[in-house]
Amino acid sequence: MKFAITSKGDAKSNALMHKIRNYLTDFKLTYDESEPDIVISVGGDGTLLYAFHRYSGRLDKTAFVGVHTGHLGFYADWTPDEIEKLVIAIARTPYQIIEYPLLEAIIRYQDGGKETRYLALNESTVKSVDGTLVMDVEIRGEQFERFRGDGLCVSTPSGSTAYNKALGGAILHPSIRALQLAEMASINNRVFRTVGSPLILPAHHTCMLKPVNRPDFLVTIDHLTILHKDVKSIQYRVASEKIRFARFRPFPFWKRVHDSFVSS
Repeated sequence: MKFAITSKGDAKSNALMHKIRNYLTDFKLTYDESEPDIVISVGGDGTLLYAFHRYSGRLDKTAFVGVHTGHLGFYADWTPDEIEKLVIAIARTPYQIIEYPLLEAIIRYQDGGKETRYLALNESTVKSVDGTLVMDVEIRGEQFERFRGDGLCVSTPSGSTAYNKALGGAILHPSIRALQLAEMASINNRVFRTVGSPLILPAHHTCMLKPVNRPDFLVTIDHLTILHKDVKSIQYRVASEKIRFARFRPFPFWKRVHDSFVSS
């Protein structure tokens, strides 16, 4: 088996990274950053997001596992004091593959040029470069509303506990193939009106955003922020690709939600 390790970059994470690498090579596993079968993320959820984007071109061949060196994360389910147990599991135990849906964003431009496609593990947001964001929202090719406000957030189920939750969105179990559209400070009065609630769309539905006035936007894809100019439309749907996690033991999602948001 070939493996690679991504570290948060702090001293603790780097020390664990070297420890895991030495242990696994002692078990005759091959370190390969180009074509790993398994990627071990050492740090937090942000580190795993980085690893996901680094290996997004081989999602059907690479599985991920996370070790958290700080606060409890939703993607990092092993602790530093469990490193030996994890290494033995990777080296000796056939692991279960759990697949979670991803978000596809396709940005098209007014000049009809080449479109840009992104994959997001957590979410994508759209904001105006300056002033109020005004977007026509289409669902399944039909006009749904004209949004006016600070911005829009489209999230995956596994990303529903991140920015989406802060916007008042629902927490979805990550096995559900859906996307969620949440508003950021929408303008609602006697003249302008939006639905005012997060929308959960199934995998066979497409959400299209079309600019009404300004064509330039700040679009985030997880931790990345990109300026896009002369935008004609931004299309969101559940991606055909999935992220694959290597599971060596049960990973109860609702317990993780409880421990992160409810438990004191």
